[in-house]
Amino acid sequence: MRRLSRAPSAHQGGASTTPKQAARWSTNMIEAGAPDALQGHNAPVSAQEPRDDAAAAQHLVEETYENYRRYVNPPLARVMKMSGSPVEVRAQGCTIWDARGKAYLDFAGGYGVFTLGHRHPRVIAAVRAQLDEMALSGKTMFNPLLGRVAKRLAELAPGDLQYSFWCNSGTEAVEGAIKLARAATGRATFVATQDAYHGKTLGALTISGRQSFQERFRPLLADVVHLPYGRSDGLEAALEGAAAFIVEPVQGEGGVNVPPLGYLQAARQACDRTGALLIADEVQTGLGRCGYRFACDRDGVVPDVMTLAKGLSGGVVPVGAFIARPHAWNAAYAKAPLLHTSTFGGNQLACAAALAAMEVLEDEGLIENARLRGAQLLDGCRQIATEFPEVIAEARGLGLLVGVELTSEGYGGWIIPEMLKAGVTAAWTLNQQRVIRLEPPLIVDAAQIEVALAALRAGVSTARQNLGRLL
Repeated sequence: MRRLSRAPSAHQGGASTTPKQAARWSTNMIEAGAPDALQGHNAPVSAQEPRDDAAAAQHLVEETYENYRRYVNPPLARVMKMSGSPVEVRAQGCTIWDARGKAYLDFAGGYGVFTLGHRHPRVIAAVRAQLDEMALSGKTMFNPLLGRVAKRLAELAPGDLQYSFWCNSGTEAVEGAIKLARAATGRATFVATQDAYHGKTLGALTISGRQSFQERFRPLLADVVHLPYGRSDGLEAALEGAAAFIVEPVQGEGGVNVPPLGYLQAARQACDRTGALLIADEVQTGLGRCGYRFACDRDGVVPDVMTLAKGLSGGVVPVGAFIARPHAWNAAYAKAPLLHTSTFGGNQLACAAALAAMEVLEDEGLIENARLRGAQLLDGCRQIATEFPEVIAEARGLGLLVGVELTSEGYGGWIIPEMLKAGVTAAWTLNQQRVIRLEPPLIVDAAQIEVALAALRAGVSTARQNLGRLL
C-alpha cells in the first residue's frame, strides 16, 4: 500500500473565511474524476491513478477534517465537509489527484500560482540540488543565489527597474512597496482603485478596494483614495501630494477587469507630473500570465516599483519580491540599507526555484503559449456566452487570466460544481463573486482548453435548465 501524504492547508491564498464566502470557496474545491485529456506537461503519470486502499484514503480524509476542525479553522472545516471537498495529495503538470486517486484538470491554478504547472521538473531539480547544499541563509554572509536571481529579474523587468527586495508572498511585496514609496517621497497618501486586491496584511488591505474585508480591522492606514478602475480622469488631481498610485495592470480578484489601452500610460504621465510613484502590482498578472512577460508591457510602461509573487517560483516555493528603479530605491534606502528586512526573504531554496522558473518561462516559450491558449479560451467562453445570454453577461480577459461574468451570482452555484463533476476546477474572483475565473497553468495545451470549455458549456446549460432566468 502506497503511503499517503498529508494534505496542505487549503485555507491559504486569500480565501475568505466568512461563512457565505467560505461556502462558495469550498464549493470550488469539490472535484470529480476527469478524462484522459488531463495528462499534464512533463507528467510521467496517467490521468487516472490506481486507487489507494479505500480504508487508508478514508482515514486520511477523516484525519484531515478533524485537524482542520480542531486546529485550523472550525467553520471553514464544516462548510468544506458539507460541500464534499476532497483531500489533495499529489499533483503533476496540469493535474491534481485526491486521496482516493481521482484526477482533476486544474483551471483554478492556485489563484495564479502554478504558472509552470505543478512540480515542473527543472524547478524541482534546482530546489533538490540546493537543499543538498544550504536551505536558508545565515544572513551574515553574501548569498550568491540572491545576487543571481536579482540580476536575472532586473534583466527581464521593464526599463531600468533594477534593485529588488525578496520576501515570501505577494502581500509582503506590496507592504514593502508601500514603505518604499513613503520613504522615497516623504508623502503619506496613496491612490488606489475600487475593487482592487493587494493582499490582507494591514497596509495592503488598506489600499485594496473592498470594504467588507476592511471593516473589522479599522482603523487602517490613513489617507488612501480609491478611484474607479480603468479611468484616468481625476487621477492627476488625486495624486497631488500623494506618495504613489498603486494599480493592477489587469484586476484579478476584482473580476478580471482589463483596462483600455493607454490607461497605464495616462497613469505614468499623471505620476510624472505630480511627483508620485507608479506601483504596478503584478503579483497575479506578471511572468507570462497575461501573454506578456509583465502585463504592464501591454502599454509599454515602466513603473517605478513592481511587485511580484504567485508564479515567481513556478509554484514550488513561496516567494515574493518588489523591484524598483534606482531613483526610487536610492531615495528610500541609499543611506539606510537595513530599514526594510526579512529573515526568510531571499533564502537559497526560494532563489533557486525563482531562478529556474524564470529560465523555464523563457526557454519553453510559455509567454507565447499563454497568448495563444488564452485567445482560444476566451474565444470559446465568448461563444458559450452567445449561446446562453440569459446566464453569461460577458467573457473577458488577457492571456490565461479569463473571467466569465454571470448575469446572476446564483448561477455559479450550479456551474462550478458541474464543471468539477466533469473534471475541471474553477474559482470565483474574490471581490466579484458573479465572475468565474479560469486561470490554468501556462503549459496548458489546446486539448485541455477544449476539455475546460466543454465542462463550462455543460455547467452553464445545466444551470439554465435548473434555475431558468434569474434576475
